[in-house]
Order: sequence, then structure tokens, then C-alpha cells
Amino acid sequence: MTGDAPIRILLADDHALVRRGVRLILDREPDLEVVAEAGDGAEAIELARAHDIDLAVLDIAMPRLTGLQATRELASLKPGLRILMLTMHDNEQYFFQALKAGACGYVLKSVADRDLVAACRCAMRDEPFLHPGAITALIRNYLDRVRHGEETSEQAVTPREEEVLKLVAEGYSSRQIADLLFISVKTVQRHRANLLHKLGLRDRLDLTRYAIRAGLVEP
Repeated sequence: MTGDAPIRILLADDHALVRRGVRLILDREPDLEVVAEAGDGAEAIELARAHDIDLAVLDIAMPRLTGLQATRELASLKPGLRILMLTMHDNEQYFFQALKAGACGYVLKSVADRDLVAACRCAMRDEPFLHPGAITALIRNYLDRVRHGEETSEQAVTPREEEVLKLVAEGYSSRQIADLLFISVKTVQRHRANLLHKLGLRDRLDLTRYAIRAGLVEP
């Protein structure tokens, strides 16, 4: 890539120390340049609108919008943008959700110093990246889920309902959620009622427990 402009990267993680460490890994490469940093998924989307970027590196577990939710938004907002998930979770459920959302790679924080640079370059060549030790287990697990008909169950909740669910679980009021998502309070209440009905739950506490199990918020 000698002579070419560096790959412009948006980095999003809610821990400043992690961002600093990841930035050091990326910025020491002549073909990679971090041009924007975000502390959560919603800020990542705002920065993606404001900056000319080639690649987004997103943590999965973040406030307001998770990396998975931000990936869906970014894939819709900037179809040519490449997206990598950077996570501490060695978890096949998260991996497949990331691919469905539009990510092209999944890098573990524990080996970021070894894998992240290679993953960035793979992404820019439109090649998927997955840490090597997980490939066999992930394929086997995916095939098992398909055979048992489990792969379609998560489609019950829409992306918008998932956004509302996450914010409810984080303690936001209906008015705050409406302001964050640019929808009416009545629409928020309708989404919340739909969630309770679809998931067979009773109240905010049940929704919060479900959101923790689904990986939308950290316990």
C-alpha cells in the first residue's frame, strides 16, 4: 500500500484506556490512521456522518447504542464502509450477530496487538477476518443451530424495538428515549408494549433481565 493514502479509521470504545491502546497499535502502521474516536455507538454514528472514513472499529458492549446496533446503522448510512468488531467476548452468538449486522471481521481484545492490524487490511480487501482458533467451533455451532431451527428465533424483535429495549434497560425514560431516537413518546410506548407482548414479559425489570441475557447491556 506504499504511496497510497492511509486507511482512515473511526475507533469506538467506551473505555478511554482501551481506545488509547488500540490507537497506539493502529497509528504506528504507516497505512493506518485513526481520524476519529467515539465513546459509544451513538457518537460513532455522529462522527461517521462528519468524517470521511474507510473503516470503523467498534467495541460490542457500549452505552446508548451497542457496537452491533451501530454496525447496522453505519452499514445503512455508509454502504461502502468496512466495519470490524473489537471485543473481549469469545462468543459465537455475538460473532454471527456481527456478521448479520454488516461487520466483516471480529477481533478479540486479548490478541488485538497480534490480529488487529491484519484484520484492518483484510477488511479493506473485502476479506472476512476471524481469529483462527474459533473457526471450527463457530461453524459447528452455526450448523447445529440451523439444524435445530434456532437461527430464526431472534428475528422476533425488530432493530428499532431492540434500540428501545436497550435504552429502557439502561434506565432512560420514555421522553429521553423519544428524544434520543427522534420518535414520539407514543411510539416509544408502543414499541415497549410490543416488546412485552412478543417476549412474554411483564415490566421494566423483566425487560432489563432480557437485555442482559441478550448481551445488549452489561450486568
